[in-house]
Amino acid sequence: MFVVALFFVKNKTIFENSEPKNSIANETGLVYGDETLEDLVNKDTDGDGILDWQESLYGLDPTKKETTPRTPDSAALKRMKVLEGSEGKGESLLTDIDSQKEENLSQTDKFSRELFATIVAANQSGTMDQATIDALSAALAEKIENPVTRKVFLLSDIKIGANEDTEAVKKYGDALNNIQNIYTIDYTVLDVLQKFSVDENDVDMSALKKLDPIIAQTNKVISAALKMSVPKFLSVLHLNVINSLQRLYENISDIKLYEDDTIVAFGAIFQYNQNASALESDLNILQNTITQKLNN
Repeated sequence: MFVVALFFVKNKTIFENSEPKNSIANETGLVYGDETLEDLVNKDTDGDGILDWQESLYGLDPTKKETTPRTPDSAALKRMKVLEGSEGKGESLLTDIDSQKEENLSQTDKFSRELFATIVAANQSGTMDQATIDALSAALAEKIENPVTRKVFLLSDIKIGANEDTEAVKKYGDALNNIQNIYTIDYTVLDVLQKFSVDENDVDMSALKKLDPIIAQTNKVISAALKMSVPKFLSVLHLNVINSLQRLYENISDIKLYEDDTIVAFGAIFQYNQNASALESDLNILQNTITQKLNN
């Protein structure tokens, strides 16, 4: 029954209990590669005493002690601060941040804006401590672990039939089985993710193009499930399956945003196993209820 679920959940143990290769939310906060957010905030790649995020803020190269030959970055930074005032650059940045139009920002842009605004303000006030870093880490981990579901279907969105006899249930079950014919692709989402995540230091963006047929056909399945007649006693279970499919549809679509909206994509990868398992569970409950009805 509804074997289309295998399209999502087949071999899901490959990614069981794993998070995005480059970004992992764990008990201690957010990790990027082998670095925590604290490491990133305090990182000084070139060892010149100026933190990487500060160098980027002032247009300096964090990998070179002399962005301009024969002029140490420390001297260049001091001169810029004298010209603009010791807090001018930070205030200017915060003003620019506040003036950006919210609707033009991705979720990654929004968090980056908040992150840098917080770092600048905290450093200016002398409050950049472990508690602040932990709060930033927790905020980013929350965004990755708990993406917002954008569409939730209601009972009013499906067609509920008045007939609940055995014949109606059998007809409904046959209609579910026929939906599998929409699926003609011989690979799964996890197959794509394996090719996408080559190793912890490398991703193959081109692999994500293979998600397009899955996204398109998932949408077709949802549309077909919304149009079919459902016996009333199965309506809630049917709706649960549709909403699980919708979450996966959004999930897979968000994974494709890896290049443009990294936080959303990380969240989608992080949530994939959970959403696939939820769909599998909802399908099993529906299947068992149908089987029980037909056997009585």
